[in-house]
Amino acid sequence: MNDEIHHLVKYRLEQAEDCLKEASLLKKEGMSNRAILNRLYYALFYSIIALLQTKQMGTSKHAGAISMFDKEFIKTNAFDKSMSKTLHRVFELRQKGDYMEYGAIPDQDVEDLLPKVADFVISVKRYFSMETMK
Repeated sequence: MNDEIHHLVKYRLEQAEDCLKEASLLKKEGMSNRAILNRLYYALFYSIIALLQTKQMGTSKHAGAISMFDKEFIKTNAFDKSMSKTLHRVFELRQKGDYMEYGAIPDQDVEDLLPKVADFVISVKRYFSMETMK
């Protein structure tokens, strides 16, 4: 990985971690599930953008990034399919919360997804540490 990509990946992973921390703080402060889901989604998004950087891939559309992640990292078995399921579920709920009228997000969804998103980010970080060992 060249220096420029290395710095971009590092930056995106820092953004992912920040979003995870923000989601936890929002939950702790009793903020809306919509806001929490937004931060959880962006933790995932920044993680997959970091991965796509290593393949010199990018997109301006969120659905495109998700599709590329599935093609390049799930279908190749670089990551478990459960990560794709988490990504798709959070994307769906974020869309509902951000763009639909009366888009209520159940508390249980947030409870279930917080640890899954944290595991997703950890898995991506672990992937990069394994890559640098090669």
